[in-house]
Amino acid sequence: MSARDAQLVRRMFGRIVRRYDLLNRLISLGMDRRWRREAAAAARPVGAVALDVGAGTGGLAQELRRQGAARVVGVDFSREMLVAAQVKAAGVDGGLSWALADALRLPFADDTFDCVTNAFLLRNLADLSAGLAEMARVLKPGGRLVCLEMTWPPPGLFGAMYRLYFTRLVPPLAGLISGDPAAYQYLPCSVRNFIDTAPLAALLSEVGLSRVGFRLMSGGTVALHTARKPPSEV
Repeated sequence: MSARDAQLVRRMFGRIVRRYDLLNRLISLGMDRRWRREAAAAARPVGAVALDVGAGTGGLAQELRRQGAARVVGVDFSREMLVAAQVKAAGVDGGLSWALADALRLPFADDTFDCVTNAFLLRNLADLSAGLAEMARVLKPGGRLVCLEMTWPPPGLFGAMYRLYFTRLVPPLAGLISGDPAAYQYLPCSVRNFIDTAPLAALLSEVGLSRVGFRLMSGGTVALHTARKPPSEV
């Protein structure tokens, strides 16, 4: 994705923020909350200082707090998304804070966070390797990175049905509800054009992370990648 495309994506997310959570529920058939619970649990957040990159309206950041993170910082490059996240968390949780930032230039020092998470972010990055390297940079040695992302299911009856649903039914319905048809034409295209699970795991290793693994969920429509930053050598 080019820098110009990234700017278009930023503006797109700003336009759809009003119906974003509703459409996540509808498109995922209500499973997106469970996926975020799984992602938060994989980060092992109890007592941690956590960073959620591409926080959107704050769903995963709030889940990290619910599962015991001491403090969570949520960052996103869409000001409109962060305003929505702040409104949702207002008066509810003092352990959450928000920052307007690009995932490719995180405004934090090296080795700051015990865990770093992201949900449905990676296929929207202008430079995937650079984004992963930034997340690895701000992780403390021994810290965990968790990436939740949509995938194409394997061939077969379920895969064929899912492709029909995701490419033919979702775009017009979501476009009608959101008032932004182009945004939900982009969604299946971004998933189709994204790298597969094994190449993504290889990239995590290439940016210096270890103990890389992934598992598929919901019939192979979502993948959860995990990795750790190697401990510092004494």
